[in-house]
Amino acid sequence: MAAKVVDVDADDGRVLLDRTVFYPGGGGQPYDTGVLRIGDDQLEVTRVTSDGHGVWHWVDGSSLPSVGTGVIGAVDWERRYVLMRTHTAMHAMCGVVWDRFKSPVTGGDMREGVGRLDFELPQWDPEDRDPIESEVNRQLGLALPIEVEFLPRAEADLDPSLIRTKVSLLPSSLREVRVIDIVGLDRQADGGTHVSSTTEVGSIEITKVESKGKGFRRIRFQLTGEVE
Repeated sequence: MAAKVVDVDADDGRVLLDRTVFYPGGGGQPYDTGVLRIGDDQLEVTRVTSDGHGVWHWVDGSSLPSVGTGVIGAVDWERRYVLMRTHTAMHAMCGVVWDRFKSPVTGGDMREGVGRLDFELPQWDPEDRDPIESEVNRQLGLALPIEVEFLPRAEADLDPSLIRTKVSLLPSSLREVRVIDIVGLDRQADGGTHVSSTTEVGSIEITKVESKGKGFRRIRFQLTGEVE
């Protein structure tokens, strides 16, 4: 990724680029890390966030590049790819739980290879755990394509099924809604990164189901197996 520095915050050790492939985090998915290369020099990108100005990149180094400097950005792909697989697994879990219980998500979080989803699930029975895990893995093995589309906000608002959270998290200022569709399994508004087919996820194991108050459950899972 070739880009130029358009702003520098020396006090905070960060730079703003005119374009980026680094994901700034959000929706439970962590931000990317990686490097910015300037000639023969290399700066480690340790944190990435976005604000009204754009995407800021925190870098380690004795000096920051000045405005106008050209850089080559490279994401830590191994880490990013595991996060993509994990995120798609979360959507697959959401789709299976929605199909079985029509239960909205009340929270979620993830890191490399592990994730958790909170659901409003008053009808949950401990015996549901194994069937849910089996169905998620069955769906992942179907090589379902993951498609991305962008809808005008007015059109997206007409389809409440796009919002799988208990409360809509879409900013009121958002004019276009990005939709992730695991074809035939789960379709919802989302801003994160995903793989292109469910076969890239591999398989998952539910490691724990916790009660989070009356009628609420937290499902924890991890990725298992190797992906070629």
